[in-house]
Amino acid sequence: MSSGESFVEVGRESDFPLANLPYGVFNTPENRKQRIGVAIGSLILDLSAVVDLFDGPLLHKDNFRDGHPFSQPTLNQFMSLGCDAWKEARSTLQKLLSTSEPTLRDNESLRKKAFAQQSQATMHLPAHIGDYTDFYSSKFHASNVGTMVHGKEKALSPSWLYLPTAYHSRASSVVISGTSIHRPNGQTKPDPNQPPVFEPCKKMDFELEMAFFIGPGSELGKPVSINDTSKHIFGMVLMNDWSARDIQAWEMAPLGPFLSKSVGTSISPWIVTMEALAPFLTDNFKQDLEPFPYLRHSDRYNFDINLQLELKGDDMPDSAVIVETNFKHVYWTMKQQLAHHTSNGCNLRPGDLMGSGTLSGPTDESRACLSEQSEMGKKDVDCGNGTKRVYLQDNDQLTIKGYCQNDKIRIGFGECTGKLLPAISYPFAKDST
Repeated sequence: MSSGESFVEVGRESDFPLANLPYGVFNTPENRKQRIGVAIGSLILDLSAVVDLFDGPLLHKDNFRDGHPFSQPTLNQFMSLGCDAWKEARSTLQKLLSTSEPTLRDNESLRKKAFAQQSQATMHLPAHIGDYTDFYSSKFHASNVGTMVHGKEKALSPSWLYLPTAYHSRASSVVISGTSIHRPNGQTKPDPNQPPVFEPCKKMDFELEMAFFIGPGSELGKPVSINDTSKHIFGMVLMNDWSARDIQAWEMAPLGPFLSKSVGTSISPWIVTMEALAPFLTDNFKQDLEPFPYLRHSDRYNFDINLQLELKGDDMPDSAVIVETNFKHVYWTMKQQLAHHTSNGCNLRPGDLMGSGTLSGPTDESRACLSEQSEMGKKDVDCGNGTKRVYLQDNDQLTIKGYCQNDKIRIGFGECTGKLLPAISYPFAKDST
């Protein structure tokens, strides 16, 4: 995307051209109030400063007695309005930021009020996340892990090819990119012949994922038809599902992950809308079995999104890319995930977050967590310059990046970063009597 399409300068390798315009929530040193913005080049357009310029039938300020959606501290209200309002907003924004439109371009005082430098802004969670579900939707990941644990013949659980497997995790510990996570304390069982112990996790891992935000909600007791699921999907972010593998191994039976996952989940700050991603639609993953009717859709709803993860440790002179994968390896589409999620009548709410699961692909370098790469700790992972990892070490810094690109445009997600800090000194670990 050339910078000439917007009066705002946009570099050729920028994640945020006029064709993207992702939404986020930010504040600045000059204005501590959290407000909604869109990214364009290296700038943020503060939508609360230009509310009066949204004069279409759905977003005109006279429609909102209790305040305009773009005057709110989160995106939940705007998300709830649905596809037509999203399209109207996108059309207005692309017009306002174009080279041919003088409203912002030629109004110096308004530009000064409306634009902020991304480098000077503090980003916040883009929505109030009421619920967070994490799926397990890469067949490559499920097969790799299942083979290591149960053997090749029993790698996939009996239900895996029939339904999108998921678990309900903690919305309270979803954090914005840049937030550090402490190594958790917890129960583990390092010696199968001895009782469990309570100690800092020794097998801390990441999971390279993506996630989508729910727009309009649904009513309790009313499943969402797979034909209507796209109306509820607002946009996508990068995600790191921090995972304590030794805690997970001990607590998994019989109900699944708990404290091993709720330690923290990092997401990128900019939500890239589905309309921005539309040029990068690709074929759905070929499924082994025909799904049940409620999970069938013939249209494409998979996306060609390049993903990578960099690791930088105290023992490393430079960061190393240790994962290169793609979102298109996901077996179950977002439509199928959402349709299954509501098939029992479970209701959705604006701002709910749905994780993809670890996005491993068919190659060694596309294995999207350390437990896969190290084969459950049995071999070292090469990080370059003689540096090795089996699991994460204290002060390891992780950076996930993602982008789509064709011969015309590049649409990026920015970064999702996080640092693993040492475990806290747990005051209740020993008997005080």
